[in-house]
Amino acid sequence: MKDVVEEIKELKQQKKATILAHYYQEGEIQQIADFAGDSLALAREATKVENPIIVFCGVHFMAETAKILNPSKKVLLPDLQAGCSLAESCPADKLARYQEMLRINGRKFQTITYINSTAEVKSLCDWVVTSGNAEAVVRKVPEGMEILFVPDKHLGQYLTEVTGRKMILWDGACIVHEIFSLGDLLAMKKKIPDSLVFAHPECPANIRAYSDFVGGTEAMLKKIASYNSPADIIVATEPNMMWQMQNRFPQHRYYPVPGITCACNKCPHMARNTLEKLRDCLVNESPQIVWQPCYDRAKEVLTRSLLN
Repeated sequence: MKDVVEEIKELKQQKKATILAHYYQEGEIQQIADFAGDSLALAREATKVENPIIVFCGVHFMAETAKILNPSKKVLLPDLQAGCSLAESCPADKLARYQEMLRINGRKFQTITYINSTAEVKSLCDWVVTSGNAEAVVRKVPEGMEILFVPDKHLGQYLTEVTGRKMILWDGACIVHEIFSLGDLLAMKKKIPDSLVFAHPECPANIRAYSDFVGGTEAMLKKIASYNSPADIIVATEPNMMWQMQNRFPQHRYYPVPGITCACNKCPHMARNTLEKLRDCLVNESPQIVWQPCYDRAKEVLTRSLLN
């Protein structure tokens, strides 16, 4: 019986497929991918793919974004049920009603959505941001305009802190980042006194307050690259990120922050993708992301926000 990794490599060549993987995927999937990155890098990389098939190892909104930016490509997702708690927290019809209520009340605003949202929500917005470009985009919004930020309230709070722009915040949160245990974090800092805490801006303010560095996954890697001496780094983001850190910078030691209810605190949606599902989707060329009517408008917003 062939090893599943070898099967994937052979199928990738036969099918002329490119595999893209998010940093929150298991290390074995990141290792076999043609490109691994954060949401911003993956969106940009997807536009450069020349092969006719893109296999996106991530969650649904990421594969959807790849399809929107590459209408002619066949975009596959190993598990179509790989969703996102943030995307689910902001249904498009509910957002549309809230926007209408603000307009009726004479509020002048622009809507910014985190990329962790459905294409239908993106089509209702003025801007799409990732943790990597959010600050720059917020600063583009004219001072006379209010900002409605959806769906991540914690990222919105962080952006208010760093830009000074007050925002109307949607009440959404990431199920991974919201449940990091502050008590466990403080205990870890006490146990490893010279440690550095790295937190994703999706974390609540109480976690960010005790962090030495707050930034998205790509920013974390850049910061770690600047350290010359071996360091102890406590990581408050999805723990698969540590595979990438360890792979690139093995001289440091990395420690995951536990969740309140789970020691590992892995994203259950990201975990739905496996090597076996990756192989099967290449064999069957499905599940496939199918073009939807709202994708045309979403493409305009994504292109303006992430590619220009």
